[in-house]
Amino acid sequence: MKKELVIYGNGQVAQVACYMFRHNSPHVPVAFTVDPTCITSTELMGLPVVPIDDIAGRFPPAEHDAFVAVGFIQVNRLRAAKVAAMKNLGYRLTTYVSPRATTFPDLTVGENCLILEDNTIQPFSVIGNNVVMWSGNHLGHHSRIGDNCFIASHVVISGMVEVGEYSFIGVNATIRDNVKVGKANVIGAGCVILADTQDLQVFGTEGSTASRVPSSRLRHI
Repeated sequence: MKKELVIYGNGQVAQVACYMFRHNSPHVPVAFTVDPTCITSTELMGLPVVPIDDIAGRFPPAEHDAFVAVGFIQVNRLRAAKVAAMKNLGYRLTTYVSPRATTFPDLTVGENCLILEDNTIQPFSVIGNNVVMWSGNHLGHHSRIGDNCFIASHVVISGMVEVGEYSFIGVNATIRDNVKVGKANVIGAGCVILADTQDLQVFGTEGSTASRVPSSRLRHI
């Protein structure tokens, strides 16, 4: 019998999490919850949206697990705060690992993690609490992801890498082997990190510049 689940959040991340839990997990979502000021509708995906002040009374923690589905707002600190709030209400935080991810029996994953399809997670890796790994990433052997991180899609984290807590790594970024990423780093899309970083650092690359030649004048394309 599936365990009933309360999801904190009412945005796109919450909708994706609800879909995944419905189709590929031992949990069945029964309600969303958010702060009262964040409620824009009383229903989402056919489920009630309940103010967090009322959620424990309507969906008791003794009978329901919870999952906090919030993005990387405030460099993941908002999601961490809501995890603490749900735990203070007495909920057990669960984790979702897609059956379409490539994992091995020794994988260690913390609470309130969302690991989507096509992630390749090699042996001896450790993933902390409250980590989001969107689809298609590579996490190399003997690497460690700290608590409260968000890894976007198609990131390559090589072997023996340590990612500091509260960090964000953007689409198509690459982290070289044996690198230590500091706490609360923001590593933008397409960045290549070849050496250790300090806490609170931000890395970015310049976006492509449009050609002055319009596509209507291009030949052989």
